[in-house]
Amino acid sequence: MRMGSGERGAGSVLALAVVAATVALTVPVLGACALLLGGQLAANAADAAALAAADVASGASSGEPCARAADAAERNGAVLEACAVDGAIADVRASVTVAGVAQAARARAGPPDARPVP
Repeated sequence: MRMGSGERGAGSVLALAVVAATVALTVPVLGACALLLGGQLAANAADAAALAAADVASGASSGEPCARAADAAERNGAVLEACAVDGAIADVRASVTVAGVAQAARARAGPPDARPVP
């Protein structure tokens, strides 16, 4: 009888264990990355929407501020949830859904010398 014959196939079992551990650790990391991506997409869309609304409110472009904000949010893959314009300051809230989880962000834009009314 050969020595070590009881260990035949041990390398295969070890390789399967390493693959299973890698998959088990990768799945939650990918989920967390998707949530981070959703938050960033929502923030980008909210920023674009606020800037678009502020441009209209300040007279730099034509149209209705909240309609322009909704269009900007939609072009960035988001939905405009709220829009308020006070003078030349636009305050918006946009959301996206990534991997079944809704992520929302708020942004405010306006000229640097404009101050919101308390």
